[in-house]
Amino acid sequence: MATSDIAIPTLPACDLDKTIAFYESIGLKLVFRIPDSQGYAIVRGGSLELHFFGWPELDPSMNYSGCYLRVSDVDAVYRRFSVALLPARGIPSLGGIERKFFSMREFRLVDPNGNLLRVGEELRNDPQPRTPRAAIES
Repeated sequence: MATSDIAIPTLPACDLDKTIAFYESIGLKLVFRIPDSQGYAIVRGGSLELHFFGWPELDPSMNYSGCYLRVSDVDAVYRRFSVALLPARGIPSLGGIERKFFSMREFRLVDPNGNLLRVGEELRNDPQPRTPRAAIES
């Protein structure tokens, strides 16, 4: 994995064991762990890498943490994540792929900690790129 010019999200986890198991169920692998309740874990799958810090007091329903993962093949990532058979709503959940007005195709994953991960692919040569009205008027 290239180490220059990259941003890696660091997200809270109320239970690192359950967090690791969840991400392993969708195809990512544990590559590093500090084994205590307030430890640290890194999972990786292909070019995706996520870091988690232990926060035992975290209430997933009150968690507003999230990140955006830009990928080259959103369909392949979605298929890999779909093996977990998650519901479309709730914690955890997996939403379907949508075409967005800002020339991206994306889906969302909410993990057991309430972290919101948006995963998207840029639409190349989009014949109808759209700009939100607020951006035009400002």
